Amino acid sequence: MAWPYANGPRHIGHVSGFGVPSDVFSRYQRMAGNRVLMVSGTDEHGTPITVQADKEGMTSQQTADKYTRQIGQDLQGLGLTYDLFTRTTTGNHAEVTQQIFLALHRNGYVVPKTTRGAISPSTGRTLPDRYIEGTCPICGYDGARGDQCDNCGNQLDAAELINPKSRINGETPKFVETEHYFLDLTAFVDTLGKWLSSKTDWRPNVLNFTKNLIDDMRPRPITRDLDWGVKIPLDGWRDQPLKRFYVWFDAVIGYFSASVEWARRTGNPDAWQEWWSNPDARSYYFMGKDNITFHAQIWPALLFGHNGEGDRGGVPGKYGKLHLPDEIVSSEFLTMSGSKFSTSRGTVIYVHDFLRDFGPDTLRYFISVAGPETQDTDFTWDEFVRRTNFELANEWGNLVNRSISMAHKNVGAIPRPDAPTAADEELKELSRKAFDTAGAHLQRSRFKAAASEAMRVVTAANRYLSDQEPWKLKDDPARRDSVLHTALQVVSDANTLLTPFLPHSAQKVHEALGGTGVWAAQPELQEVEDLDIPGRINPILTGDYKAEQARWKSVPIEVGKPLVKPTPLFAKLDPELGETGPEWAPISK
Repeated sequence: MAWPYANGPRHIGHVSGFGVPSDVFSRYQRMAGNRVLMVSGTDEHGTPITVQADKEGMTSQQTADKYTRQIGQDLQGLGLTYDLFTRTTTGNHAEVTQQIFLALHRNGYVVPKTTRGAISPSTGRTLPDRYIEGTCPICGYDGARGDQCDNCGNQLDAAELINPKSRINGETPKFVETEHYFLDLTAFVDTLGKWLSSKTDWRPNVLNFTKNLIDDMRPRPITRDLDWGVKIPLDGWRDQPLKRFYVWFDAVIGYFSASVEWARRTGNPDAWQEWWSNPDARSYYFMGKDNITFHAQIWPALLFGHNGEGDRGGVPGKYGKLHLPDEIVSSEFLTMSGSKFSTSRGTVIYVHDFLRDFGPDTLRYFISVAGPETQDTDFTWDEFVRRTNFELANEWGNLVNRSISMAHKNVGAIPRPDAPTAADEELKELSRKAFDTAGAHLQRSRFKAAASEAMRVVTAANRYLSDQEPWKLKDDPARRDSVLHTALQVVSDANTLLTPFLPHSAQKVHEALGGTGVWAAQPELQEVEDLDIPGRINPILTGDYKAEQARWKSVPIEVGKPLVKPTPLFAKLDPELGETGPEWAPISK
């Protein structure tokens, strides 16, 4: 999953692309019996960190430390089950990044080139391409960045922009000659083209966007004049105070470096090979659409180059042949009032505010069923309230509450089905079949369809209870108990189907049905010492997910298991919230 930038807290637009979808997918895969390695971390190098550090009067490292911990707390609160959520300022990451570069260098895929770099006239500092905006020389879009145009998708050079301006202070940058290393993307045109042509089952937005980039690939700079980042491991470069790897180069390498760090922390340093050297492994990358370029073009090119498999050939680097992406799962944008979420423009709902007031599962559910899976989607409080009240509280929560409450009141335990009918079997068959249907959707990262299938079972169960009216069967306890047993079995099944989406409430339902122990495991936020930098303490997310009981199948409920009176699963929200939103949410009306 894409690496969130550690220059501020994350908003719900961020986690709708990289966070929640990746965890729903990973939880399902574990439940289906597959081994999962879920890794990511905070992206902490580059000018955005130094700019934020200047604003707050801190060092770049202090700034990264501050926001890495905040982001880790938010992602833990959301229940994202990372095997390792780390950061790019570790000694391990620097070493892995340098080794990947050295392999690319030896194989002839990176070349030195004199170019024109942007300098801030007022500070003398280098301006990264992403911090320069102007008019695109290709399509005329006003707001293109110095590295690419988001309108036409073409790679750009900041010096090519028409009327370039600094995003930091609005001044016109000064361009001076400087030497840098470039990733020679022209040496991957044939290799990437053939590879992409084999990915016929990718989401159309990813495939079409990336194929359009192949026709205009050119060398791209991978080093910058900056004092914050990973050093270049070559004579004449490593000791230069203002030469570092460009943040986009080292960030994508984080997927692999995080896997190496995870392996080292398990006590088996070679464990990463099960995912990166094993041809049977499958790798999935989750992100928003603004990161497609880096994951479907740049990262594969780096892997091909390291492996010695680009158009110029070569030999594998230190880590051998590394596995390329099997699927790029890119979401569109979650917007607010028609605009992209933007901290700088005040169009933002921070994750920590949302979690504090509404909890994690309501957000996870909204992103899954109403998020930007295949098209830009506008977040509105009205839709959030409607989904929470009518789908989570009225439909799902009510089914759980009344089924368990009636069984507790009349029997005190899960009743015995002594008088089943065709209606009972029909509902249970519908529930059992949903595992195959929803599972197939989840396997393809079709989260809306999978959640909808689970809720279809919930709706059918509510209709069944209304039709059977067990509260009127006092004179026929055998039939009443069969109805309640059927309802509880489907509640158990639906809870399993909803576990990837609603892990926190799924644990509560498990316990309400008399279950004990961990049903849906949660991550832990730990403070650990850096493996290579003595005295450096890093916050990481990790967890032991082997002990959880959730499995992707219908499991018969246990007759006679004691039940207690349940508490409401979801609190209904004030309908007026849909009109106004909470006081802290700056949504324009």
